[in-house]
Amino acid sequence: MKIKLILADDEELFRVGMSHILSKDPEIDIVFQASNGKELLEYLASCTTLPDIIVMDIKMPELNGVEATKTIHVVYPEISIIALTTYNTKPFIRNMIDVGAAAYLVKNSPTQKVMHTIKQVFYNGFYYDSYVMEAVKGLKNSDKSEAKTFFDEDFITQREKEVLELICLQKTSQEIADALFISKRTVEVHRKNLLEKTGVKNLAGLVVFAIQNNLISLNIIE
Repeated sequence: MKIKLILADDEELFRVGMSHILSKDPEIDIVFQASNGKELLEYLASCTTLPDIIVMDIKMPELNGVEATKTIHVVYPEISIIALTTYNTKPFIRNMIDVGAAAYLVKNSPTQKVMHTIKQVFYNGFYYDSYVMEAVKGLKNSDKSEAKTFFDEDFITQREKEVLELICLQKTSQEIADALFISKRTVEVHRKNLLEKTGVKNLAGLVVFAIQNNLISLNIIE
């Protein structure tokens, strides 16, 4: 029996390379390649035979891997998700495991480890190495909200986004308070929450983080 596999990654060169490598294994059959989560969900809705496993990147346009995994975990619970990404921090691991991923790998993993993980997930349902296991243990003892990352649609609230945009416009706390008709103290609470959620140390880092991760539109600061 072949393992029916889908690769979902917006980097075409990486995706094609992975397909070439995995296709050499006689047990693996690459049935589809998606460049984003939206394309992936459209394929799943139209295909006659569902895949066994989806190797999912986290950062993709249209619909990212976190949100795609959430949907697939609910609508197609029989499909196993393996996260394969450049993000190798415990918050990202916890986040993907929490939304339904059965395994987590970084993109510089050795080919044999990727193959091994795919087969472990297919035959056993999941595969956690020691590093992932540590992250999972941390998830058990933490609040679910701590597992969220900026790829979750509700990572920051609408009000926090409004505050963030004004911070990126270099507005002071009082100016932000006046613009949003809230108190200066409330602005400072939102600012503190944003710093904690993003893990940066200061407002400059917050602006860089927001731009790098498309949390704001560059048009607002041009």
